[in-house]
Amino acid sequence: MKKALSALMLASLLIGSTAFASGYRIPEQSADSTAKAGAHVASAVKADSVYYNPANMAWAENLWQGEVDLTYLHLTSIEYRDARSERLSGDSKEENFLLPTLFLLSPDVHNFRFGFSITEPYGLAKRWQDPYPKTFAEEFSLKVIEFNPTMAYRFCDYFSIGGGVRFLYNDAKVESNGVVDPRGFTAYRHLEGDTTEWGYNLALSIRPNPKSNLSVTYRSNVDLDFDGDATLATNLFQTTVETGASVTVPAPAVLAVAYAHTFDRFTVELVWDRTFWSEYEELDFNYDKTLTNPVLKSAFDDPKPKNWDDTNAFRLGLTYQVTDAVALMAGFAYDENPVPDDTLLFELPDSDAWLYSLGARFALNPNMELSVGALYDYKEERTVTNKDVNGTFKDASAFLLTTGFTYKF
Repeated sequence: MKKALSALMLASLLIGSTAFASGYRIPEQSADSTAKAGAHVASAVKADSVYYNPANMAWAENLWQGEVDLTYLHLTSIEYRDARSERLSGDSKEENFLLPTLFLLSPDVHNFRFGFSITEPYGLAKRWQDPYPKTFAEEFSLKVIEFNPTMAYRFCDYFSIGGGVRFLYNDAKVESNGVVDPRGFTAYRHLEGDTTEWGYNLALSIRPNPKSNLSVTYRSNVDLDFDGDATLATNLFQTTVETGASVTVPAPAVLAVAYAHTFDRFTVELVWDRTFWSEYEELDFNYDKTLTNPVLKSAFDDPKPKNWDDTNAFRLGLTYQVTDAVALMAGFAYDENPVPDDTLLFELPDSDAWLYSLGARFALNPNMELSVGALYDYKEERTVTNKDVNGTFKDASAFLLTTGFTYKF
């Protein structure tokens, strides 16, 4: 039961609601990244470089470095107003989360550096209680915890490479309940569970001079293969089916190209990243038992086309070193959404996003540092017409507040 729910949940997750970025990515995993709207790749040279750019571990201060961060996430209620009837309108619930992360970086060992991170790079939560929206998404939630050991090798003062293995633990829940047929027939599903998958990440860093850094990072696609149990029910013939279920969905690859340059005390970073959502073509569940009930078959068995698009994000990060102990940060980003109009539903009423951020770092002494970052993610209003949706989604946004503590020894 747990695995099956996980399967449907995560699959729906991929059609589900996002926290801050396109699809269900959460790029902001540390205080510095939050403070710079995710423009934290080429300029990442502290403990969190083990996640954001393993190649940059080669340029970090030659000490043990550890960092712990805690992010508070707030997702606003999304308002949906249907053009056909107010009875089909609704509002999603607000969501609040706390996400801890950890980064650990070793000193140099014969030009090698080693790192380890625990992050939550994907996630979503969406709950609708109004009759029509909850037919598609009464509750969708997903948490992905990634364990990522990494390694870097410095060839010279100008060039380094890095990479690592990604171990993903996924916990998910999905529930929907409502009228799915013009004749008044209902369909209900409940799934929850967990699964584990593997991937990899690669990075290279080029420093033509000590003030410039050109970096490229790549996080692999991970096919999320779920197996488990499902409970499906309908009022047509009062049918309930409990069966094994399986589904495969992609956690898409991400390519980032970044350049950072320092002008005396002022550092500017530009980042372009591309998420390859086009691998998500359809959602197709397979069941151990054949679904003979026509309502259940139509609602849960027939493949659902998705046809998502690859997306681009453009990020700008600014850092000003006010004194040796204080640095101010700011960021701005534009993030495209992957969901085409004809397949958008309530699980992920996504739209293009504009991100604005601020933050600061404070050195308490040579070995300890505090940092804080705040980010506002504004989702554009979106009007959609397809076979299930005919209306406007608005007022979607997210707020992040991240605090971090770094210790060097």
